[in-house]
Amino acid sequence: MPPEPPIRAFVVDDERLAVERLRRLLTETGRVAVVGTATDPETALVQLREQPFDVLFLDIQMPEISGFDLLARLDVDVPVVFTTAYDRYAIEAFAVNSVDYLLKPIQAARLDRALDKLQRLTGHARPDVRTLARELAAQLAPDRKLERIASRVGDHTIVLEVARVSHLIAKDKLTFAALAGREHIVAYTLAQLEQRLDPRRFVRVHRGAIVNVAFVDELHPDVGTGIVVRLKDEKRTEISVARDRVKDLKERLGI
Repeated sequence: MPPEPPIRAFVVDDERLAVERLRRLLTETGRVAVVGTATDPETALVQLREQPFDVLFLDIQMPEISGFDLLARLDVDVPVVFTTAYDRYAIEAFAVNSVDYLLKPIQAARLDRALDKLQRLTGHARPDVRTLARELAAQLAPDRKLERIASRVGDHTIVLEVARVSHLIAKDKLTFAALAGREHIVAYTLAQLEQRLDPRRFVRVHRGAIVNVAFVDELHPDVGTGIVVRLKDEKRTEISVARDRVKDLKERLGI
C-alpha cells in the first residue's frame, strides 16, 4: 500500500518561539507537513483563507484577537487543535469530537495522540467548530462577567459600572471605556475584555471596538464596512461594524 499523505498543518501562535517549537515537533513525527505559520492573527486569517490545510493548531491566548475570536471569523471548516497554558482541569472540555487540545509546553507523546485522534476522525461528520469554540470560551471563564472596571487617574482610581459603559475602544495603544460621555483608560486589552465581559451584553464589532448592545439605537448601511451603529449615549457615537461581525451583532440584537 502507498504511504498515507502527510497531514497538512497550519500553526498560529503569537509567540515565535512557540511556533518554531511546534513546527519542529510536528516535522519530527514524520506524519505532518507544516504548510504555514503565523504569529499575527489578522495575517493568519488572510493566509488560512488562501492556503489548503487539514488541521489548524491554534493558540487561545493572543493579544487583540484570541484564538476563539479568530476561529469565529474563519469561514473554513477543519479540525482544530488548541494550544494553551490553561490548567488540565479547565481544559478537559476540549477533548470532544473533532476538537483536541495541547497544554504548553507541548510534549511529543501528547502531540502524537492528538494526531492519532485526528486521523481517526478523518471522514467522519464533525460539529461546527465555531459553535464549539464559543461554548468552550464560556466553560473556561465561568467568572468572566466583569461588573466593574477600574480606571486609574493620577493618584486615585475611578470604579466604572460595566452595565453603564456604552462601548470600549482601542486607540494609541490604550483601551478606553466610554461612560456618560467620557472616556476612561482601563488596564485591559480588548481581547481580555472580550473574554471577561458578559457576551449577552457586549459584542466586538471590529478589531478596535466593543459595544454594549443595550446602547445600540440605530443601524445604518455603510459602503465601506457594511453597517454603522449609532449609540444612544450622550454623544450619539457612531461606530463602524466590520463585515464579518455584522451577523454576530444582529444575532445579539435579536434581528
